[in-house]
Amino acid sequence: MTDVWDALRGGLVTRALALAAEHGVAHALADGPRSVDELAARRGADADVLYRVLRALASDGIFAEVEPRVFANTDASSTLTADGWDAFARLFGGPWLQAVAALDASGEAPFPRVFGDEFWSWLGSHPEERALFDRAMEQNWQRRIERIDAVGLRGDELVVDVGGGNGSLLRALLDRHPGMRGIVFDLPETVRDEPSFGERLTFVEGSFFDGVPRGDVHVLSTIIHDWDDEAALRILRTVRASAGERLLLIESIIQPGNEPSGAKWLDLLMLVISAGRERTEEDWRSLLEESGWEPVAFHEAGAIEARPCP
Repeated sequence: MTDVWDALRGGLVTRALALAAEHGVAHALADGPRSVDELAARRGADADVLYRVLRALASDGIFAEVEPRVFANTDASSTLTADGWDAFARLFGGPWLQAVAALDASGEAPFPRVFGDEFWSWLGSHPEERALFDRAMEQNWQRRIERIDAVGLRGDELVVDVGGGNGSLLRALLDRHPGMRGIVFDLPETVRDEPSFGERLTFVEGSFFDGVPRGDVHVLSTIIHDWDDEAALRILRTVRASAGERLLLIESIIQPGNEPSGAKWLDLLMLVISAGRERTEEDWRSLLEESGWEPVAFHEAGAIEARPCP
């Protein structure tokens, strides 16, 4: 009974986290405990509503009520102060949650039905949400770097980050490899700080459906899972046309069995947003081979390595 209740209230938890992120609660508590009245006054929120939201989250270990109506961060809530997690919370508890509520078994992504446009076009016309999305993609960048490092780059390659957003991943990679050069390739509306790129990193605008810059290594970090198989094949074929030595996909790989799996829940989110999907190793092999790539390795860290077919 408890497990079912915990699952049923998941939408409430998501929205409560988003409210806390929207009102900057975790950041406000970074220097120590504060009263809910002070937190509410900072952002013009209703103190009673904010108290009830934080009290509920604290019952799950997200924030802690250390004195009556006084809250402090916990390890869990402190996550909202780092690496784009607050932006992720706002997306999950905002537009994505609205789309999730419209999920049915029709096979169509509900996001376009709810918002009147497919997700990527909608982002292009909503700069605030586009900036949130790019910041959200910075979360866990350290883990993504570790996945790339597991492949074993030489350190002198020209790396093209396809759909690289604001360049945070590639900047971190270049910091580790002084002899490496990089190209961030993404749509023109991407929010970026080009002066911080330095001499070894450039930004090229464009769509990965039309063509991508040439390079030694092409990295696609959580890009293909955004798309159905037809679109995924188009992207992989476009990259194949400009291929250098190899392709690195930073993606989840769905495992068989009933063990707890974040990838299987992420698969549902992709269905909701864009009719995309997470994939099994067999699915990935099929996509790569059909688009002109030879799978080389499926690294446990979560990197898929391929090279152009002869």
